[in-house]
Amino acid sequence: MANHVLKEWSPEDPGFWSKTGRGIAARNLWLSVPNLTLAFAVWMVWSMVVAKLKLIGFAFTTDQLFWLTALPALSGATLRIFYSFVVPIFGGRLWTVLTTLSLAVPAIGIGIAVQNPNTPYIVFVVLALLCGFGGGNFASSMSNIAFFFPKKEKGNALAINAGFGNLGVSLMQFVVPVIVVSGLFAPVFGAGQAVHDKGIESQLYLQNAGFIWVPFIVAAAIAAWFGMNDIASAKASFKAQSVVFKRRHNWIMCWLYLGTFGSFIGFSAAFPLLMKTLFPDVNALQLAFLGPLVGASSRALTGWVSDKWGGENVTQVTFIALIGGVLGVLYGVGGFGGASSFPVFFAAFMWLFFWTGVGNASTFQMIPAIVRADMPRLMPQADTAQRLKASEMEAAAIIGFTSAFGAYGGVFIPMAFGQSLKASGTPVTALFCFLAFYVSCALINWAVYARKTSLLNASKSTNLSPAE
Repeated sequence: MANHVLKEWSPEDPGFWSKTGRGIAARNLWLSVPNLTLAFAVWMVWSMVVAKLKLIGFAFTTDQLFWLTALPALSGATLRIFYSFVVPIFGGRLWTVLTTLSLAVPAIGIGIAVQNPNTPYIVFVVLALLCGFGGGNFASSMSNIAFFFPKKEKGNALAINAGFGNLGVSLMQFVVPVIVVSGLFAPVFGAGQAVHDKGIESQLYLQNAGFIWVPFIVAAAIAAWFGMNDIASAKASFKAQSVVFKRRHNWIMCWLYLGTFGSFIGFSAAFPLLMKTLFPDVNALQLAFLGPLVGASSRALTGWVSDKWGGENVTQVTFIALIGGVLGVLYGVGGFGGASSFPVFFAAFMWLFFWTGVGNASTFQMIPAIVRADMPRLMPQADTAQRLKASEMEAAAIIGFTSAFGAYGGVFIPMAFGQSLKASGTPVTALFCFLAFYVSCALINWAVYARKTSLLNASKSTNLSPAE
């Protein structure tokens, strides 16, 4: 398989890029996308499954159900810390195959567990944690794709990979409600479970929510094995990459990405159950997929905006928009003293999802530019080539680690909603906490990156390192 290793890779060289690099990079990107899409689908599958468990005889409390939506994010975020550094050690191609195949473990486990209403809660806890395999994949996938593209196209490439990957959440939330009421696969996946809801008896095939992904997982892994590449020059030890823990900008970007991606994945996990809890007369599961669809689409389609106008400026607008979105949700749930309104609640959440996607793209566009701009200070004696190589390695590591930190939003948001509902019967307390957090993100981004005297703006005006 030596032919899968790219021994020479110079995407910043215009001649190499136009003649050889662009086609190879595009092939790796578009093979990465379905693997990442499936990872997100398996990662967030609990967001739909938990809403149906009570209907088929599982006597779990609302708080326990919110915990099940939070646990995949907890394990996924933690795995991302390790996955952030593995591509330069093992190679992106092999790691993509292994991590995609690992998704079959929780998918099959879910399919088996939900068929027995006596399955203990602890089994569901373990399966929810194993779904974190899907969350971990994102860090290594983004780190891998970052190596393939030149700076001028990196933001858009990362936005496409992540945006279509994020689309796995919406795909899952669209497919699962359809597939779990279909007996088409009963001869293979097993018989349905009897459901008694509002005096109406029906059959539910909840195991389909897990089993349906397995053949696609196998196919995507095979495609990655035969079609993807490793970059020889992208090799680095964990020790070499761990220098990012000393970088101030690594931790600042972690905070900002917690505000964008953490919000996207946290809202994706909590939205179906929150909607079903607050507005029980609304068919929440038929509408839930729209939020992640909006967020994933805006991420995939707006990467070029950050490449053109600067990620720091787009990020600033994003956090202002998120502040407005939370105020809208508060109004929709009666947080200002009025009656609750589902149309306002739903529209405000769609606004939030849209801007989390825009912010996801803009923050990741910022990272390579920040690292390059800081290299003259960090490596004053190095030449341009040395700075470029170091910046590529550090940017990939920071992208991966930042994605790990941001994923913890998938834990905090469902837990915050669950605890707020448990304490007061409303999500108002949680929403005010989110509001304060977005204000802090807006202030930090402006102070460090968006104002005229920031590192990024200074590097542009003096023609320092994003180009050099």
